[in-house]
Amino acid sequence: MKSDREKWPYGIIVPLQDPTPFSPFLPERWREGLRKTAEAGFTAVELAITDPTRVERETVAQVLEKENLRLVSITTGQAAGKEGLSLSSPDESVRERAIARIKAHMEFAKPFGAVVIVGSLRGADGDRGLLVQSLRECAAHDPDVKLAFEPLNRYETRLVNTVAEALDLIEEVGAENMGILFDTFHANIEEPKFAEAIRAAGEKLYHVHLADSNRWVPGEGHLPFGEVFRTLKEIGYRGGLILECFPKPSPERLLALARRPGS
Repeated sequence: MKSDREKWPYGIIVPLQDPTPFSPFLPERWREGLRKTAEAGFTAVELAITDPTRVERETVAQVLEKENLRLVSITTGQAAGKEGLSLSSPDESVRERAIARIKAHMEFAKPFGAVVIVGSLRGADGDRGLLVQSLRECAAHDPDVKLAFEPLNRYETRLVNTVAEALDLIEEVGAENMGILFDTFHANIEEPKFAEAIRAAGEKLYHVHLADSNRWVPGEGHLPFGEVFRTLKEIGYRGGLILECFPKPSPERLLALARRPGS
């Protein structure tokens, strides 16, 4: 898969503030996490940041440069789980805090050219119309920063479960800097065919998460990663590939995937 890694920035998730089940690293040892990510052979990283206003961006930039890692994406969902923030909440104060948080993530991401992910922060059971309004305001904050909206499976939210539904939402929002994050774990539950969903996303595909059917590392379940990579090549995808999976069967197996992103 060497040619794929050269084409697509490829990496794993490192948390900066709060633990995440999708990383083998602890937030209090994030510098070590970035070092081990680079030593394993990854070229990119996704940072899990709960509140970017409490992170020294310049310090993070210096460590990334030292380790020769590209920050391609910022995941924001910890703010939903930890603080209950939601872009679709009927509670205006909750919604305003969620919007402000995404704006802060955008400001953090801009110097790196990273995409900001909107996943669980959209809310599990909120109002779609309010979600559209919130996304519109977030996108307008800085048209140069890309927002990657992630279709999540039906067990995590009733708001936007498929690529087709995400494309409808993006059209309604009407912002050029809004696109899609395609996650293989969620797609395995919601999409009839991976290739068709990827092709439908097309130029609006901003980011990709990789996890197998059991959310273990690719190769430990039954998902067709060969089909995924072939279709990404077909549409001329140029974004990042990030492993968002449990570090199972072991953290060592996850790090070993720096040299083989799938099977």
